[in-house]
Amino acid sequence: QVQLVESGGGLVQAGGSLRLSCAASGSTFSINYIGWYRQAPGKQRELVAVISSGGSTTNYADSVKGRFTISRDNAKMTVYLQMSRLKSEDTAVYYCAATTGGWRSVLRDNYDYWGQGTQVTVSS
Repeated sequence: QVQLVESGGGLVQAGGSLRLSCAASGSTFSINYIGWYRQAPGKQRELVAVISSGGSTTNYADSVKGRFTISRDNAKMTVYLQMSRLKSEDTAVYYCAATTGGWRSVLRDNYDYWGQGTQVTVSS
């Protein structure tokens, strides 16, 4: 089993920055990818960014490219999402998720573990 705990959400003005953290514990050796998702009220959940276990592979949604950066510190078993130049449309609950599968699992949004989410609110 893997436990994921997000932190770092909050209220920020448009144009500002936030850094989200996703701390993993348990059988973390089994994780191949960790992704950040978000879900805004009335909208479907969407993948924001994903990173491989070694950090060599990353991928971003077009809407956040150039503004968000995903990274990881394996010594701390923590994945970060640095969010810059935030916009009101970035307002959502942000979740981290981990999969023990391969890239196909990422493409299929097939994750094994999910965190509880952290709220990000961007005021305009």
